Amino acid sequence: FWCRMQPPGEVTATSRHYVDRLFDPDPQKVLQGVIDMKNAVIGNNKQKANLIVLGAVPRLLYLLQQSSSSMELRTECAVVLGSLAMGTENNIKSLVDCHIIPALLQGLLSSDLIFIEACLRCLRTVFISPVTPVQLLYTDPTVIPHLMSLLSNSLRTQEYITQIFSHCCKTPEHQTILFNHGAIQNIAPLLISPSYKVRMQALKCFSVLAYENTQVSMTLVNVLVDGELLTQVFVKMMQRDQPIEMQLTAAKCLTYMCRASAIRTDDSCIVLKTLPCLVRMCSKEHLLEERVEGAETLAYLMEPDVELQRIASTTDHLVAMLADYFKYPSSVSAITDIKRLDHDLKHAHELRQAAFKLYASLGSNDEDIRKKVPSGLRLCLLM
Repeated sequence: FWCRMQPPGEVTATSRHYVDRLFDPDPQKVLQGVIDMKNAVIGNNKQKANLIVLGAVPRLLYLLQQSSSSMELRTECAVVLGSLAMGTENNIKSLVDCHIIPALLQGLLSSDLIFIEACLRCLRTVFISPVTPVQLLYTDPTVIPHLMSLLSNSLRTQEYITQIFSHCCKTPEHQTILFNHGAIQNIAPLLISPSYKVRMQALKCFSVLAYENTQVSMTLVNVLVDGELLTQVFVKMMQRDQPIEMQLTAAKCLTYMCRASAIRTDDSCIVLKTLPCLVRMCSKEHLLEERVEGAETLAYLMEPDVELQRIASTTDHLVAMLADYFKYPSSVSAITDIKRLDHDLKHAHELRQAAFKLYASLGSNDEDIRKKVPSGLRLCLLM
């Protein structure tokens, strides 16, 4: 209704003015135009969509790639493109269709760190979108080794590059490419970075690299980080005083290494640390998403091992705790926020799925454990 009330063409006229300024023969005016455009698009999806429709992206990419453009102009272009990428999925599709990825990857060959960081920030935003084909990171075989070489440049390059890797590692082939180009030795030192964001993204990289990958997992168990075994670094990251996402991701790393037979199921880091951490994640005090992730990871960890199933079934009233997974959303009428209701309903379904997986994993090999499962659910699991 608000949009209909606007004088027709007002936003488009303003947007056209921004785009026209990109073509000014005076480089200083072009730079000022890009800076003004940057300020205009912050938090304004309507303006972003208009600028894309009016052809701002090809011009910004042209200016970004021109060696005759000043470094400041090229950097500002990368910043504006990054802001446009933070809009809707349609925006991302338009940017990808305009070949933004090869242009930004080319920009990484520059010697200017601030420009490199702006290109990486934009690439990160584009690659974390579900509509971007991750294969575009692997098209040119020189890209991955170059990204590895940029890791040591700054905390920002470390954060953005590890985030790109963790989002773009989707297949065994991707794992192998990253492994062969030294991902483990290049990323391991980042686990003790002074920056939490860098530590967290490095940890996520290891979880996607190790998932169902024996080669990676077997290598990880022998890695030392500042004189300490990597597994011990992961154990420290699972301590209760660490942020929940760090505890969960570290537990995933150790779970995946265990399932790949790199760590024994009776190892103390699994029995005394990883399993109790994952059980803890299933408790009521955690967010729905965290409980789903905790339950699914726990189910995966103990699926093939009867002893782990026995230990889990007697830890922290796990079986009773899982019964709570079927009580969401607790009271629909009490939830006035429609977005919150939508979120809770979605996760209620995921919670039930996770609980079923965990019950199935708990009761898969042992009749005594099966008896602890509520009778109604036991019927479901036998079907």
